[in-house]
Amino acid sequence: MAVQPLDMRAGTEAALARVVLVFGAARPHHAYLFANRRANRMKVLVHDGIGVWLAARRLNSGKFAWPKNIEGTLTLSRPQFEALVLGLPWQLVGEAGVITTL
Repeated sequence: MAVQPLDMRAGTEAALARVVLVFGAARPHHAYLFANRRANRMKVLVHDGIGVWLAARRLNSGKFAWPKNIEGTLTLSRPQFEALVLGLPWQLVGEAGVITTL
């Protein structure tokens, strides 16, 4: 399925409609992230089990370390998600950044 990017001016209803179109439903206790092409703006749609809320974040400089060419869905751990939202290198957080030998 070819999915068009979410217009970053979109509100909660449009973001929720995109999630339902792509995933079939918005699952409780899940967050769905959208970024613009320059990767300096992000919207997060969260289903908290009762309803949904939409948050936006814009970086004044730099850009989010957004994955490229991902097929299907990408699952992040909570620490990775928190690092991504802060604009940190989330790929190095958690098991992806574990050092096993020196």
